[in-house]
Amino acid sequence: MPDVSVVVIVYNDADRLPTAVQSVLDQTLRDVEVVIVDDCSTDRSFEVAQRLAADHPGRVRAFQLPENSGAGGEPRNVGIQHTEGRYVMFLDSDDVLEINACRNMLEAAEESGSDIVSGLCVRLHKDTRNQKRDEWYAWLYSTTRTLESVTELPDLFVWDTLSTNKCYRRDFLIENNLRFPKGMFYEDLMFIADAYLAAGRITLIPNQVYFWHVYERAAVKSVTNRRHEMTNYTHRLDIHRRIDALLAERGLEELKLAKDVKFLKHDLVLHLRDLPFRDESYRREFSELSREYLESIAPEAYDRVQPIQAICAYLLQQGDWDNLIPAVDTLINRDKVSSPLTEHDGRIYWCDGHLDDPFGREVLDVTDIGYHEKPVNQLFLRNQLTRFSSSGRAVSLAGRITNPLGVVPPGARLKGELEFSARRRSLQSFRFPVHELRHEGDALHWEAAADLTAKLRPLGIVDTIWDVRLRLDVDGVRTTTRLTVADTGLSEPLPVRPRLTRMVADHLEPHVSAKGHLAFRLVSEGHSAERVQELITRGVRGKPGTLAKTGYRKAKALRKKVTSGDNKLRAYHEVFCRLPVKKRTVVFESHLGKQYSDSPRALYEEMRRQGLDFEAIWSYSGSPKDFPKDVTLVRRWSLPYLKALAQAEFWVDNQSYPLKLTKRPETTYLQTWHGSALKNMGFDQPALKAQTRGQQAEQQRSLDRFDRFLVRSEHDVRTLAKAFRLKEKTLLRAGYPRNDALVRARQREAERGVRERGPLAAELGIPEDRTVLLYAPTFRKAGGRHGRFELPFDVERFADQFGDRYVLLVRSHYLNHVVLPPTVQGRVIDVSARHDVTPLLELADGLITDYSSVMFDYALLDRPLVFFTYDYDAYVHEGRGTYFDLLEHAPGPVVRTEDDFHETIKSFESQTLEYAQRRKEFVAKFGEYDRGDAARTIVDQFFAQWSR
Repeated sequence: MPDVSVVVIVYNDADRLPTAVQSVLDQTLRDVEVVIVDDCSTDRSFEVAQRLAADHPGRVRAFQLPENSGAGGEPRNVGIQHTEGRYVMFLDSDDVLEINACRNMLEAAEESGSDIVSGLCVRLHKDTRNQKRDEWYAWLYSTTRTLESVTELPDLFVWDTLSTNKCYRRDFLIENNLRFPKGMFYEDLMFIADAYLAAGRITLIPNQVYFWHVYERAAVKSVTNRRHEMTNYTHRLDIHRRIDALLAERGLEELKLAKDVKFLKHDLVLHLRDLPFRDESYRREFSELSREYLESIAPEAYDRVQPIQAICAYLLQQGDWDNLIPAVDTLINRDKVSSPLTEHDGRIYWCDGHLDDPFGREVLDVTDIGYHEKPVNQLFLRNQLTRFSSSGRAVSLAGRITNPLGVVPPGARLKGELEFSARRRSLQSFRFPVHELRHEGDALHWEAAADLTAKLRPLGIVDTIWDVRLRLDVDGVRTTTRLTVADTGLSEPLPVRPRLTRMVADHLEPHVSAKGHLAFRLVSEGHSAERVQELITRGVRGKPGTLAKTGYRKAKALRKKVTSGDNKLRAYHEVFCRLPVKKRTVVFESHLGKQYSDSPRALYEEMRRQGLDFEAIWSYSGSPKDFPKDVTLVRRWSLPYLKALAQAEFWVDNQSYPLKLTKRPETTYLQTWHGSALKNMGFDQPALKAQTRGQQAEQQRSLDRFDRFLVRSEHDVRTLAKAFRLKEKTLLRAGYPRNDALVRARQREAERGVRERGPLAAELGIPEDRTVLLYAPTFRKAGGRHGRFELPFDVERFADQFGDRYVLLVRSHYLNHVVLPPTVQGRVIDVSARHDVTPLLELADGLITDYSSVMFDYALLDRPLVFFTYDYDAYVHEGRGTYFDLLEHAPGPVVRTEDDFHETIKSFESQTLEYAQRRKEFVAKFGEYDRGDAARTIVDQFFAQWSR
């Protein structure tokens, strides 16, 4: 009896069948048999199968169905009946097994006693040059594990629905009468659902076991590449109904919900993508089929998918094609805004229909995505092509650009141009003016003509695909749109004159790209084109072409290699560090280059104020906007950045330069740090304590680069300095330069007896009679439906209750992002985009925080603080721990619920006196060296000799 029987199914695949069978015969486990089942092929497949059986007697057997079954299920059923092995696996004729697959799976099965062993499937895209590979839901196979029930891992049930990357105990299949549905597509889904639920034990192994070969350009498409066929969709829904019935019968509600989520975010999406390109009758039939099944989807599933996925499913169920087709455009192009949007009761909705349906109102609410906060240059707007015609040499086009929430006002100055650009980067582009562009409420109408024959001159061989964009200028602010074709008809090809040769291509043919956008491709209508193309293809694939392509690929690979992280480190250490250090050069960095802020900014501005002669270099990550104009800017981790660090006389930052960069002895590193510590830091964190000695040594080397480390209190010495294992000589007890402004503001208030708000309040539009509160929480891992930091209180409720007295400024951590609803405009203001928090602290009449180190800074102003610690127990006891009990030392009330938070705000004014002594003690303990002269003291100590 063989250890493993591999059932290989085949239909009209004579050429690839031998490769599949050979991958079984070559297994390192020798006691393996092959059972080939031919689904009544019309080519030579069965002849090939019989020959393989004759060539390998006792190891290969071949069978044929009397008539074609129409799908892969019945051939596998027949194969199971003919197997003789203790275990059974399945293989398609166009795929192969990994050479150790049978051995690894058999060993896992025998060791664990499992009914099913499943391994990692790898998809190989055979049409691509390097056979691009992607691992099939690899997170399921990160380690070996055995499940007593599939309910322990719902993701396995709903995501890995393949039958082919698994090994089954044969007796298990027979005893449970496990069979594939006959003559139906997606037979794997039903079979594997039955098998998962019947299995007494399932083992997952991290080994690659199955290579799924994907042929996108195949003449005969596979089932997964024929999703546009209605039969395909009908079979998918039928299989899903059967699985739903199976789960309902067993009362497995959680698995059903997980499966519903997967249907909305995966199965349905695959078919929705084709809808814009299908006719009315197709859409009508698709809608009728979908509506009935979508009624069975649990409403909770809509909360667990991306908003646009839920919106598309809801609109489909409602049969709302006018809003669904644009929504599918956003589904395909995830950043695109394809709807005009609408505002009701201070919330933003995808469309103005269905808002009388409570469930529809919930699904269509897109407030938290933040469309209403974005200016036009940050929006990718839908541009619907409404007319396309050609007249021999030129094309005439018209379209409508979506204007969500009137982001383009009626009086805006509008300009536009069409850009035709070769898809290959760094090649040429051609522009044509938009001669009509007007505002039409929720859309912008445009018209343009382009004489492509006269003005567009492609090279002819390397630039065969041309994309079209409309560059829109709104009052001097630019945004770019793509032309969505949808159901607009396209005309015949236009003549064109390539620069290299017209023998290969002499016309531009309009077509629709994979994402639904207008594009053109070079084609030829000449008699000799086919022969010339054949010659060029042979040349490209022949020795000269191979040499040229090899050279290009090597150059490309070399460029990639040179700019890789490892080679950048080599360039830094072996090249740049051998260059001379440039005297009077300082590299500044704040929060990993994300901001122009904090103590590095305060030191830089003090050096400028004193008129010192030095070269200032600032690192930036992201946009260089809002950084000084009189400095050299270098992008973080770029080669110029590394070169600047290698040659700088001083490094000044508040967090850390890249850990693996060794500091030269001639360079002085001033570490200003970014705040005193409540939370455990450095080697006091459990995660760092658990590291190996080698890992800890590497971490320590990066910390030992600090030549001077700024502290603002002896608390910093006991916590930060100890946690970073810093020597006493490294510590500089000077206070934080960023806090000089706060200390001076407090001194001015004491001297004059009044507060001066300064220009920032007017800039933010804050009325003079409003008290300003600043909410500045610490970092939180992003979560929620939209992947953003969610405020722990209802801002609309806050604005309604306190908006006549207070303006709330919201400053999220620089690694977080928050979205405010439009209802709170003017009463709650998002100031997170501002680089420097210090001016906001100086403006605020009170601070609301949780565990952020901003508490230590704001206390210097001697103004009220409120601590909203809604997750105190989890943060303090389940996280990395704290250095002191905030409940005992907080210089203001500590609240944990939203109601208590509101009660505290009601009595805000009384806290000035009530907590005055606590604030004084807090500053004495945590800010004793913040005297208002830190920047001047440090500049005088290290840079005074640079006077002009």
